Amino acid sequence: MAIADLSNVLNIFRGSDVGEEAQNELFKEVLLMTLARAADADINIQSVEVERIQALIKEHTGEECSAADIRMAAREELYAEATLRKYLASVRKKLSDDQRAEVIQTLADVFRSDSEVSVLEVDFFNRVAESLQVTAAQVAGLRAGNVGNG
Repeated sequence: MAIADLSNVLNIFRGSDVGEEAQNELFKEVLLMTLARAADADINIQSVEVERIQALIKEHTGEECSAADIRMAAREELYAEATLRKYLASVRKKLSDDQRAEVIQTLADVFRSDSEVSVLEVDFFNRVAESLQVTAAQVAGLRAGNVGNG
């Protein structure tokens, strides 16, 4: 899977810029990276979480993602240079408000996929929200505009 190498995220972190055409690829990488680390947030990667991440990646990006891709994006060596929070902070301005909101809402979906949300998962969620600078409204999925009343 092309997004599993996380090249756009790593390039931006190292000071490169991303053009508009690469913004969508960056979003895909950020989503994979965040969800993969989320599966490991409570130090207990459950198969139901991996399966949910695969489904969410497909739903939100249109791309297939293997369990191996998820494990590769979650690997510790990737975060030796910087923490996920630092990676996210370095790319947040390159993502649209809608993309940042989509990442945080999808993250909540992953945490709800198993039987219990742990304290570690809540802490991870809050740190990702802070790093991406999403608002409470974005977390809740609220957007200003017309609401259809049927």
